[in-house]
Order: sequence, then structure tokens, then C-alpha cells
Amino acid sequence: MHSVQKNIDIAEIKDDCVVLKDGSMVGVVMISSINFDLKSEEEQNAIIVGYVNFLNTVEWPLQIVIQSRKLNIDTYLAKMDQMAKAQTNELLKMQTEDYIQYIKELIQLGDIMSKRFYVVVKYSVFLKRKGFWARFLESLRADISILAISEQTFMQYKKELGGRLGQVVSGLQSLGLTCVVLDTQNLIDLYRNTYNIESVDNYQQVVDVEKLQIEK
Repeated sequence: MHSVQKNIDIAEIKDDCVVLKDGSMVGVVMISSINFDLKSEEEQNAIIVGYVNFLNTVEWPLQIVIQSRKLNIDTYLAKMDQMAKAQTNELLKMQTEDYIQYIKELIQLGDIMSKRFYVVVKYSVFLKRKGFWARFLESLRADISILAISEQTFMQYKKELGGRLGQVVSGLQSLGLTCVVLDTQNLIDLYRNTYNIESVDNYQQVVDVEKLQIEK
């Protein structure tokens, strides 16, 4: 457990922010996807130009993350099974049962994967203060110290980070994407799932982007 904690940069997650051990802060934007291939050539060109313009407006590093997970649809199948049992129309009942059987056979043929898309935004006043060797030597230490920041500093960093997150959301929404900044609970779920990739309990813990509320 100690070695695991040593290699995780997270100090805590609070107030919709991830606080790292070096005192920097991270926010995560979850975004929907678009089917680029189904767009017309004119729409595709507009999306490309819009994305280039978005990248040109960003003056700080960001990280784009795509996560693939095996989709656990046991809950969905159980719900469909209940619907079939409650169905009074025999034809609809048979069709629902056939559909359930089809899905089960489809799952047996191969894993059904889901993809989630995130933009990770970081704010730190320490980014330029540590060189490669300083960070390398820190990684060799047995004990990793956590840089404590005051509540006032935390609120200041959160405000700066919020400005960056807002810029990212605004830029990506202009491309027709649905975006939402993950709150504390969804950040916890996201990082827990990321560091416990083998656990079957972590499938689909983060709420669908279409169901998340976007703060105005």
C-alpha cells in the first residue's frame, strides 16, 4: 500500500478539484464524441478548423485522454428481463426475449467496449521551478512529501483553474460537443477506476456525459 501511494501523485480530491502532492491542481472535463465519418465534407472541414482555432487559443498544457473499458450490461439485461416478464402482449414479450438472447450471444462473441473522452487541465505556479533531475531525484525518495497549501491559496488556484476549464468547455462546445466539468464524486470514481482497472466493479461508474449537469 505504501509503494502504491508513493507512486500516485494525488494528495486529495475536493471541491471538484484534484490536488496533487506538489501543490498544483487538476480539473477534468468529460466530453461527448461525434461521428466524424458521417459528417459532410463541409462539416468535417468546419470541425477541423474549429479544433485548430481551439488549440491556438490554449496557452497552457492540457492532456487529452481516451479510456476504453469493457462494458458491463448486466443491469441493462436484468431490466429488459423484468420488462419481458411484465409484458402482457405475447408478441412483444417474445420479441423482447429474442432481443435479450441476441444481446447475450453477441456478448459471448466478443467484449463490448465503451470509450470515454476527457480533457485534463492543470494549474500550477511550480511548473517551471523544477527541472528533470530534481523531479527524478524526488521519485527515488522513500517518502514523498506533500506540499501543503493554505485555504486562501487553494481558492486562488481553484479560480485560475476554473478559468481554464471554462475556456476548454467553451471551445469544445463550439465544435458541437457536450462538455461537463467532473465534480468531486465523479473525479473520485474516475481515478479509482483508473487505478483499479482489473476490478469488475468499476465498470461504468462515471455517469454518462449526457446525464451530467453543466453549471451555467
